[in-house]
Amino acid sequence: MKLKKGNITPILFMLPTILFLGLFIYIPLIQNFYNSFFEFSVFSQSKEFVGLSKIKELFVDEVAIIALNNNVKYAIISVLLQVFFALVLAAILEDKFFRRFAPALRVIYFMPVMISISVIALLFGFVYNPQIGLLNSFLELLGIEQLAKPWLGNSTTAIYSVIAMSQWQSIGLITMLFIVSIQKIPKELYEAAEIDGAGKIRRFFSVTVPQVKEATFVNLLVTVTGSILVFNEPYILTNGGPGNSSMTLAVHMYQTGFIKDDMGYASTLASLIFLLSAVFALIQIKVSKTGKED
Repeated sequence: MKLKKGNITPILFMLPTILFLGLFIYIPLIQNFYNSFFEFSVFSQSKEFVGLSKIKELFVDEVAIIALNNNVKYAIISVLLQVFFALVLAAILEDKFFRRFAPALRVIYFMPVMISISVIALLFGFVYNPQIGLLNSFLELLGIEQLAKPWLGNSTTAIYSVIAMSQWQSIGLITMLFIVSIQKIPKELYEAAEIDGAGKIRRFFSVTVPQVKEATFVNLLVTVTGSILVFNEPYILTNGGPGNSSMTLAVHMYQTGFIKDDMGYASTLASLIFLLSAVFALIQIKVSKTGKED
């Protein structure tokens, strides 16, 4: 946008947004990086400059490594379920046969998105309960009670139980975004493919997938970025336990800052989360730009 000399009206309109972003986003971000070089308590005004020691601590922090590994698991499973499975699900819901039931099916799939994560966590706490939980009762009903276990109390299954709950809540939103993209595809493309003898699976891969490419890229990277920031689900369900088996970077940052009162190292963890998120955001921008050029 070109500004005429002496015309400050556009700047005045943008000024509140610029001030808001500066005060609540960029200044705290810079302050957080600055705090990474200090040892300090949230209850004290004094700070001790420690240089790069907090960053060095990050490389030998076993909990941070476990947390990063869990975030990667979170991202991989989220991509498979929230992006690829959601695309397949959206295509099925937009099929002629299922379209007659579309309003009811969309409500069913979108309902979890509208429920508070705290309520969902309490619900799944009951589902995973080792004594009276629905999951173990269902396994016993099927005659495979040997698979029953304390899902949240087992260090092997805790992180996957948390991820499963998160997928159940989030897949509806991604599915609805794909449905919107599929509805924008010209019907002539499907009709032409049908005339050429393409079946439903062939039409899905030859028409649907290429036509929702940009939406797929955006959903893919938004899902991965969300997996790096995930906090509520592991914090409410397991608080990172048992041990540190379901720890994520955000939960580790919270516990370091507000329970262990090591705000300097918590700032370093926050900087790591920001850098990882920024890298994926830049990839998102690059991929989206590439998609438009096509």
